[in-house]
Amino acid sequence: MYDSVLVPTDGSEHARRAAEHAVSVAAAVDATVHVLSVVDVQAAAGPFNAGGVDEAFVTRLEEESAEAIDAVEAIAEASGLAGVQTAIRRGRPPQAILEYADAQDVDLVAMGTHGRTGIERYVLGSVTEAVVRQAEVPVLTARATDRSRVADGYEDVLLPTDGSEYAAVAFEHGIAIARAFGARVHAVNVVNVADLTPRPGAAPSEGVIDSFETAGETATAEIATRASAAGLETVTDVREGPPARSLLDYADEQGIDLIAMGTAGRTGPSRYLLGSTTERIIRHADVPVLAVNARGATD
Repeated sequence: MYDSVLVPTDGSEHARRAAEHAVSVAAAVDATVHVLSVVDVQAAAGPFNAGGVDEAFVTRLEEESAEAIDAVEAIAEASGLAGVQTAIRRGRPPQAILEYADAQDVDLVAMGTHGRTGIERYVLGSVTEAVVRQAEVPVLTARATDRSRVADGYEDVLLPTDGSEYAAVAFEHGIAIARAFGARVHAVNVVNVADLTPRPGAAPSEGVIDSFETAGETATAEIATRASAAGLETVTDVREGPPARSLLDYADEQGIDLIAMGTAGRTGPSRYLLGSTTERIIRHADVPVLAVNARGATD
């Protein structure tokens, strides 16, 4: 499934939590772990430093990056992983991360959705989202929450679907991870009734709702069939409501340990795997989210 896993880190608590999940997955599939820290000299210097920075300043930044890498290496060693590959790069973090992933033929990137504040910030928000949007490989994101602590792997994996080919690429990864950990697969479709109305305040007909629910049942049944073929226990559900909120509520109710979903899906009434919804879930989920950029895989 994955032969190599890249962990970008700035030493923050959220980056360490993502590293813990990366190490857990790598151990389960016998993958090599790469740890990368990017020194963004321009951002660290600030917008008013027209005279540039001296070498001592850059050296201090690189020392901090080395400490961040050491922390991830310690996590890997504690899990029995050997041969961790490490690197420090200078440049803009999203570009450096994507270039390293491409050069090293990385199969999975794992990074925190929040990082340090101030001049050392680079794992926070926009950088992670930039990597999620542009990476050609899946990106596992995590926040340091009580729910995201790594215990004995994953027991319940949530796979949202709208029946599109984009979703299909994502749940292939989700099922593979679930199989590696012997997890239960939850296939969920959300019918956003608000998107089915011709105008604000109008109610869709029962026939329209029924047709979308039937399509949702078909989509979730497809996942259940594939997961069952892999020897996994499955649960299916079709719900009505705002997609992101409904999926987050389901994750809380069912004790989900990991959400795996695509970054592009259908447009129009059933759209919820596209862009903003996935990003909203990444920002707010208390559990890790595996985001699969399926555009390239389906072109």
